[in-house]
Amino acid sequence: MRKKIIIAVDGYSSCGKSTLAKDLAKELNYIYIDSGAMYRAVTLYFMDENIEIKDTNAINAALEKIQIRFRLNEILSRNETYLNDRNVEELIRSPQVSSRVSEVSAIKEVRQFLVKQQKEMGKERGIVMDGRDIGTVVFKDAELKLFITADVEVRAKRRHLEMMEKGISITIDEVKQNLDHRDHIDTHRAESPLYKANDAILIDNTILTRPQQLKLISNLAKKMIEEISENEANSQTE
Repeated sequence: MRKKIIIAVDGYSSCGKSTLAKDLAKELNYIYIDSGAMYRAVTLYFMDENIEIKDTNAINAALEKIQIRFRLNEILSRNETYLNDRNVEELIRSPQVSSRVSEVSAIKEVRQFLVKQQKEMGKERGIVMDGRDIGTVVFKDAELKLFITADVEVRAKRRHLEMMEKGISITIDEVKQNLDHRDHIDTHRAESPLYKANDAILIDNTILTRPQQLKLISNLAKKMIEEISENEANSQTE
């Protein structure tokens, strides 16, 4: 029997982490968990309820009222984010949420609240989770850790195209400014800053196509799964 593992995918904003994680989970028949969507959902709730992000008491009270779930949309063949039983998949991708999510993600109480939930999700293993601190905080024991990066100009073009396709009017300069802002907050926050784990494999996908990236990483994952499965089988027969 093949051993199920945890695959942690970290990296900068708009470098294709989620696309890779979704593709890889489908390839391996694993569960995909979008940790970024969880932070976006909390951000949306804070915005809707006018929660002051420096008010610890208000934050803790708000977190007690938040329930986040992922449900499969069978028509679109994708998991969608539900905040308190409300489908917020499109709302959490808005520029307004994007501009605030890094600040909310930097709040210690928010991170502790969501990291606890994420760890619960991984108890059965067989998951691919992407985010900023998956390999460094959430799953320090993940069997395969990846750190994804790309040139910021390429990331801005990819993000701009994605938003234009959704009908969101925004300039590429605005997108780049948002990415620079988010990168700074993600890498300089006191609580779980973004950085590459020592045992993570660095993947620069600046010039990689989506199929090329998937092939490269799925081969790495399958080799890792095979090796772990063989080692476990051998230890049981000794």
